[in-house]
Amino acid sequence: MKIPILFAILMGGAFSLGALIDRGIADRKELFLNPPEDCRILMRWWWFGPSVNKAELEREMKLMKNGGIGGFEVQPVYPLALDDPVTGIENLPFLSEEFLDALRFASDKARELGLRMDLTLGSGWPFGGPQVPVRDAAGRLRIERLPVPDGARSLALPHTSTGERFLAAFLCAVRGKQIAAEGIRELADIRDGSLTIPEGLEGPHEAVVFIAGRSGMMVKRAALGAEGFVLNHYDRAAVERYLENVGDRLMQALRPNPPYAIFCDSLEVYQSDWTDGFPEEFRRRRGYDLTPHLPALAFDLGDRTAAIRCDWGRTLTELFHDHFMKPVHAWSRRNGTLFRVQGYGIPPATVSSNADADISEGEGVQHRAVSATRWASSANHLFGRTVTSSETWTWLHSPAFRATPLDMKAEANLHFLQGVNQLIGHGWPYSPETVDTPGWRFYAAGVFSNTNPWWIVMPDVALYLQRSSWMLRQGVPVNDIAFYLPVSDAYAGFSPGQANLIESLRTRVGPDAVGAVLDAGFNLDFFDDDALLGIGGINNGTLLLGENRYRAVVLPHVERIPTDSYRMLADFVRSGGTLIATGRQPALAPGFAATESDHEEIRSISRKLFFSPSENARFVADEKTDLAAALRDALPPDVLLPPENSEIGFVHRKTGDADIYFLANDSNVRQKTRASFRVTAMRAEWWDPMSGQTLPAEFSTDGRERTHAAIDLEPYEGRFLVFTGQGDPEPAAPKGAVTASLDLSRNWRVAFGPGAPPKTMERLSSWIEDDATRYFSGAASYEKIASIPENMLNPDTRLILDLGKGTALPRIPSRSNGMRAWFEGPVREAAVVSINGRRAGAAWCPPYEVEVTGLLKNEDNSIVITVANTAVNYMAGRPLPDYRLLNQRYGKRFDPQDMDKIQPVDSGLFGPIRLIAIQK
Repeated sequence: MKIPILFAILMGGAFSLGALIDRGIADRKELFLNPPEDCRILMRWWWFGPSVNKAELEREMKLMKNGGIGGFEVQPVYPLALDDPVTGIENLPFLSEEFLDALRFASDKARELGLRMDLTLGSGWPFGGPQVPVRDAAGRLRIERLPVPDGARSLALPHTSTGERFLAAFLCAVRGKQIAAEGIRELADIRDGSLTIPEGLEGPHEAVVFIAGRSGMMVKRAALGAEGFVLNHYDRAAVERYLENVGDRLMQALRPNPPYAIFCDSLEVYQSDWTDGFPEEFRRRRGYDLTPHLPALAFDLGDRTAAIRCDWGRTLTELFHDHFMKPVHAWSRRNGTLFRVQGYGIPPATVSSNADADISEGEGVQHRAVSATRWASSANHLFGRTVTSSETWTWLHSPAFRATPLDMKAEANLHFLQGVNQLIGHGWPYSPETVDTPGWRFYAAGVFSNTNPWWIVMPDVALYLQRSSWMLRQGVPVNDIAFYLPVSDAYAGFSPGQANLIESLRTRVGPDAVGAVLDAGFNLDFFDDDALLGIGGINNGTLLLGENRYRAVVLPHVERIPTDSYRMLADFVRSGGTLIATGRQPALAPGFAATESDHEEIRSISRKLFFSPSENARFVADEKTDLAAALRDALPPDVLLPPENSEIGFVHRKTGDADIYFLANDSNVRQKTRASFRVTAMRAEWWDPMSGQTLPAEFSTDGRERTHAAIDLEPYEGRFLVFTGQGDPEPAAPKGAVTASLDLSRNWRVAFGPGAPPKTMERLSSWIEDDATRYFSGAASYEKIASIPENMLNPDTRLILDLGKGTALPRIPSRSNGMRAWFEGPVREAAVVSINGRRAGAAWCPPYEVEVTGLLKNEDNSIVITVANTAVNYMAGRPLPDYRLLNQRYGKRFDPQDMDKIQPVDSGLFGPIRLIAIQK
């Protein structure tokens, strides 16, 4: 599959204007403070049932808008309540006229409110439903092993269900419990539904029957009326019928205002590894008949096994690309919308399969491994697209409602470090005001709506993420390393029911190679053979993939590589580029048609590259210990950090007048150090996405095209360091000395909830220490009247309200999905500070400080700190939802996760609270 060079087509916001216009620094600063709305976070909006009404839809859209959220993706999912005329709950069947009317209303209201609306092209995931008959359902290669009784002359064929078809049968000798590689013969004599068994068999034998079967997988988390088989993603006719029966009906309801993008959620078509017509497609694409070789897909039959499986896997990928990605992309264009897709998983999509997407989307925080998130950003970089979205906060600090704003920031930074610049929150549960507090929730997600009490700081959280997303769309990425994905080796390891390419690549590449590249001071993009051969080129020691230039290529544990790819990489080395192989050297050409001459050419290239003295081609046996050093020897690192600061990650983007580095502390302790950057700068500034402020940075240039800067990052803090080569240097302002402080930790009047009588809290303590507030979830108001010494009100003094420092927690490895921030703040979980009736700011992450300069006077200052926790405490004091009748009515469609973890958690202010005067 060769991918043509793609030209960016400006459709909506898939390609940000920030990358197309070389803005000056002054304009960029203004936009950093007040970034464009198309950079706001979005939310996956789960419509449960769907049981929605227009009044509630409008209410929730307005809440999103007021919370700093830029839009949503509608995803209809399973019911959470039975129909009840008393409460107004009515589940509207998916694609019913009532459902489509609600969808049309949401689209029109979103446009009116200036919100972006995306739409899952179905219900739940993967694509499928009652519109998918069994002939269009996901296929699998069904294999039945039938022991041959002694003396038997015939065996009945296994039963085939509707939509299944017999392919072939083979007689195999059994050695122990294993199929013997020798002596396999096809059983072609079939009479009256039985296999004819030859005479004279010696020892145990089995008849192995291959059937073009169906996986039987049903749509996951389906809405009412959306239950049914998962679609066959390898069958173009089936895909076209799905688009006609589901997609066209949705688009017709939304005309003339199509959604911004249609969305294809997780490719989790489990066990999908076959389709009707596969043998014919295989013969056309690979040049030989697969049928006689079917046993090699099921059993290890020696050297030919890996070669045949490699061809099988490649054919699956090509069919997915040609029969799903291309028609869905073409359909979206015809309907005036973009195609956003999570293009990885099963079927075995490659990075290059994403050529026919408009927005490739990732998920997951494993930034030091082969992650779906970096997979998506790599695809967008390779194919010239500015925006990379990610499904963010899935499983974050489970159970539902437990995730905090600090958790959100910690995870979001990990997505940013992998090239993401559009966050899709997972998510926002539609939840009528009439349902029990705290409302409906998705089984595998946090709740990032107004039903979680810390919503009071959501505008502040959203603005941090919006500023960061906008900055990360500026210019182009500077990723020096092209990281080759050994796709052919992954294919060779496929087996029936196990055709998950990205998981196979994670195993093949191992846990250390990606992290070693990052530790060496570089960033990277993944690429594969189709990208290399379809859009690749070489120029003066750089590998050109699309519009991107790479200075080095890493081959991690590669055994099989196409000869054309290896020749091109050898040319890259001859032109001055760097090639580093880890773990092993390529030795085989992939596929059954590869000849011994092809294998020898691969081995010959390896010998010339790695056994002859060369500065440009290197082999390292252990990437964990040697890859970082090899990269640093070959190239000047983009960023050099001391080893003890390895938990500081970076992203580098370059504009016409600036080098922009996003630096994020992924640890729960403060990181204070100096770093060296591969730039020559005249000016350096810190751009803080929390405040929108820009300040001169302390830096020096050493005359070797490197600039050194002091780094000081709080736990989970992310900031931008911007270098420019023009203008006069501006010295960093020295850190002002603390001239006075005032302890405000005692004797607060605290009211729990609106209208509640206040009580005096002599010392700051957790709400759960008091039985009266142990199960309180909501906002509590801490108030006091304070006098401020005159010496602290000096006009040359800044005043900071410091709410405390917090404590790092031991990191506990978890086998479950998701992550959390391992930090207990002095505020649990969010605070808004008001001084004399004016909002001063919010505190929800380190440093827990709010500037109050100019808001205080000498006497009778009203200080109000509104503190909000999570909804978990309220949930812990009440019975959990009983889904017994719901499951009996609709069947069990989900399992609530981590219900055993619902217990009261510390909440409130912990301090110490101090007013600090700092010399300006």
